[in-house]
Amino acid sequence: MKVKQAFLTGTKVKLRKITESDYPPYIKMEGDMETRLLADDDLPFPPTEEDHKTFLKGISSKKDEYMFVVETLDTHTFIGTIGLFRTNWKNGTCYVGITLSSDYQGKGYGTDAMNVLVDYIFTYINLNKVKLEVFSSNERAIRSYEKCGFKKEGTLREEIFRYGAFQDITVMGILRGEWENRS
Repeated sequence: MKVKQAFLTGTKVKLRKITESDYPPYIKMEGDMETRLLADDDLPFPPTEEDHKTFLKGISSKKDEYMFVVETLDTHTFIGTIGLFRTNWKNGTCYVGITLSSDYQGKGYGTDAMNVLVDYIFTYINLNKVKLEVFSSNERAIRSYEKCGFKKEGTLREEIFRYGAFQDITVMGILRGEWENRS
């Protein structure tokens, strides 16, 4: 029998619900335009503090979107957010997304957090496929997703305008059977 670790806990991070005390670090993280440009396909315009608060208050009430805080296990520091959205209950699919503060990128925290979230989705929510979209130029993120078992499924050509040019988006996915049979 496989022994499970603590609920929503990985080797480096824990996922937990968002509280009002998370608003200031969330707003600070979202104010970093380099991080925002990689995580969001909206116009690169900084939202107001009220925009962020409205978004955070609204996300928890939606039945097809769930967002968690990513915090370090050792210091319990807020380092980002991760969530699932566009849940299709009929077909058993959802999309996932993650945003980490720039100080914690490239250090394994994102890979650990994504592994925890994918395990949660397949173990507790009973979906069959998890999907994501990532800017094709974000090679570090693509490598992280591949470490979690995601496979490239396609390319949306010239899907987003960033840095003065149209950029491709890579579509990736992982199936429940692939997750269960990973080595």
